[in-house]
Amino acid sequence: MLDPLVPGAAVLVAGARVTGRAVLAALTRFGASPTVCDDDPAMLRPLVESGVSTVDPSVAAQRLADSARNPTGGYALVVTSPGFRPTTPVLAAAAAAGVPIWGDVELAWRLDAAGCYGPPRRWLVVTGTNGKTTTTSMLHAMLRAGELRSVLCGNIGSPVLDVLDQTADVLAVELSSFQLYWAPSLRPEAGAVLNIAEDHLDWHQTMAAYTQAKARVLTGRVAVVGLDDRRAAALLDTAPAQVRVGFRLGTPAAGELGVREGRLVDRAFADDLTLLAAESIPVPGPVGVLDALAAAALARSVGVSAEAIAAAVASFQVGRHRSEVVAVADGVTYVDDSKATNPHAAQASVLAYPRVVWVAGGLLKGASVDAEVARIAPRLVAAVLIGRDRAEVAEALSRHAPDVPVVHVVTSEDADMPVARGACVTKVDDSSDPVGARVMTGVVAAARDLAAPGDTVLLAPAGASFDQFAGYADRGDSFAAAVRAAVR
Repeated sequence: MLDPLVPGAAVLVAGARVTGRAVLAALTRFGASPTVCDDDPAMLRPLVESGVSTVDPSVAAQRLADSARNPTGGYALVVTSPGFRPTTPVLAAAAAAGVPIWGDVELAWRLDAAGCYGPPRRWLVVTGTNGKTTTTSMLHAMLRAGELRSVLCGNIGSPVLDVLDQTADVLAVELSSFQLYWAPSLRPEAGAVLNIAEDHLDWHQTMAAYTQAKARVLTGRVAVVGLDDRRAAALLDTAPAQVRVGFRLGTPAAGELGVREGRLVDRAFADDLTLLAAESIPVPGPVGVLDALAAAALARSVGVSAEAIAAAVASFQVGRHRSEVVAVADGVTYVDDSKATNPHAAQASVLAYPRVVWVAGGLLKGASVDAEVARIAPRLVAAVLIGRDRAEVAEALSRHAPDVPVVHVVTSEDADMPVARGACVTKVDDSSDPVGARVMTGVVAAARDLAAPGDTVLLAPAGASFDQFAGYADRGDSFAAAVRAAVR
């Protein structure tokens, strides 16, 4: 087996949720001796009842500290869920004691590469600030259309560890910056960095650290990079991959994929091969073309034909809460892009439509929204703002779109938060409905008053949702329910 993952090795599993359970199953299968810790005792209780060894994180941290003096009495390895920061006490104690720390992706990569599940798969990995899920889903569809046995996994669907038992030639893997941070030995067959913009700086602390994590997908045989994104493009020249490929919205040079006369063209894996018509891509706006180019580059890296790529795109269905049309009423289109959880994603979403009533706000996670608001200002006819960081969005609007009407939708829970001078405030009632439902009822009422025929009311929040909703899906569902109630 793999050192330090030898039979009987004491392994600490940090986190007892979906990822932790996948890690636990894999470690148990291959003979390790796992112990699970989690800050939430309720997550540990079912494990205790099923006979799994558990420990309080503070006790685990002390054991790790003690292992620096007595290596035989501690843990040989820590496997962490991806969201845990390096500063988490139990992980900081492991690092200080010199105990290796792997994420679930690192564990999956090592087990697969060692042949523990049969012949190793080819990993095709997608990362970036935005567009990961759509690109990975498109890639999976292309691989299957090309008659390759593909499994979709990672940050989308199932953890990689949970799919390694399945029959597959290729893994279409979406990975976040957190997962990549904890996967230092990953060397995929091909990896793509779509774009890099401010996001998760509350976790990574600096853009350099965030970028470095993303760049780990470029260490395999083929590196694919979005050339229209300044930060991503800068990674291509220094990528250690044998083959370096760029993609762009413009005409491609040799070694690139791009668009010429309305068609996607491959000049990286062929001299000059037409793949498909841009108008056949079901994702609206330039972002859809970029996603298709990135997916096609990865698919071409393993020999998928142009015909299979075109067929996959033609039948592709956009995932929930990703530029999803909810309703069209009185000439106004209502679109749920709740998955636009950072400013860069919101910018791409708004630029897909000519006239937008923008529904924005939430948790910005340390990111600035100023530059993105400056770019989308010409498309805005109004803005409806929600959530904890709505004042930051309002301030950017006042600088770059001072003539755009702004409405703040507030509840009793956040009514004391600042509001930009001159902005309108809509207070939603204090009924027994969940706060998210109340917020979106107010949002849709305000947006209907602001929109005219031909406009798009677009939920593209630029922030995370956990201040008022259970997640981006709950936020999108609440928006859709409010729209349907209002226009029926």
